[in-house]
Amino acid sequence: MINMNEKVGGVMCKKINYAKQLLSALPRADLGFFPTPMYKLENISKMLDINLYVKRDDFTGKNLFGGNKTRKLEYLIGKALDDKCEYVFTYGATQSNHAMQTVWASVSNQLKPVLYLTAVVEPDKNDIKSNLLLDKVFDAEIYIINLQDNESFAEADIRSLKTGREHLKRLESDGHKCMNIPMGGANEIGSAGYIGGYIELYEQISELDVQLDYLYHATGSGGTMAGLAAGQKLIGTDTTIQSIVVLDIREDYLEKKAALANATLEYIQADLKVEPGDFNIRTEFYAPGYECPNAKATEAIKLLAKQEGLLLDPVYTGKAFAALLHDVRSGIISKGSNVAFLHTGGATALFAEKKIIGDIL
Repeated sequence: MINMNEKVGGVMCKKINYAKQLLSALPRADLGFFPTPMYKLENISKMLDINLYVKRDDFTGKNLFGGNKTRKLEYLIGKALDDKCEYVFTYGATQSNHAMQTVWASVSNQLKPVLYLTAVVEPDKNDIKSNLLLDKVFDAEIYIINLQDNESFAEADIRSLKTGREHLKRLESDGHKCMNIPMGGANEIGSAGYIGGYIELYEQISELDVQLDYLYHATGSGGTMAGLAAGQKLIGTDTTIQSIVVLDIREDYLEKKAALANATLEYIQADLKVEPGDFNIRTEFYAPGYECPNAKATEAIKLLAKQEGLLLDPVYTGKAFAALLHDVRSGIISKGSNVAFLHTGGATALFAEKKIIGDIL
């Protein structure tokens, strides 16, 4: 493992400067405040007998409610502006963090956001909550796709994407240029944001004179995971990245995310390759499903709130932190290890529908 005490010197410094140079050539909108804070969680560290650091990417944006999507949106919105787009389309669940961040990023750059949102938990029209409420405050054009009888979330998403693309084509046929952003901003443009995010994290942990053993984060659509893998490949560290899955995935998930990481490296013009075996994904912590709470995530949320005054969410970060707790308690993470947790945002879910929050009280 690379000696972090070298303070990003020598060969590593050259690799980082090279990666930053590649990223600097891309269109980019100014959306976030970087670097985001990174610090040690002293109380939890003592409790778990490890050295636990948190990377606060819930603090990314100019909007009050940031998150990991803002790093991606800097490049996505930057490309939309460079391409002279008028509309931005994107997709997700009704309480999607990505959708909400796309909306504020769009309107603050005079772009018109259009959302196609799948109702995993059907919202009450008379009591709109959380991210969906913010979407409306920001004046997005919103279309709700309700689940049909015996239809899965994935199947409804396919319908949502199809309907959205048809809408986009109608606008473009009338002369309106549009950007179509996939769910989670998970394409090669968006994932470039987490090449930069990984480099930023490495530089911060290096300044703390810490050799990082593990990095934990939540993954859904996989754009953050792909960007982290591409960033790690670029600068050559061997920290174990544990990607905690929060939804049902298909058998080809790893192959597709490796392809996304490679498309991202190609987009920034880096001649490197990521393999499916470069990922460490964990699928045992999301049950009973996406936007469905579970007891371990609830415990994780309450523990971090009580010990550190830090809020996680029941959909993403709560489940990822539950995995970290499990790995410490089961000995997968040994005592004295240096561990980082990437806080990807989403605490607005604590103000969402009861079916999403669960029995947190």
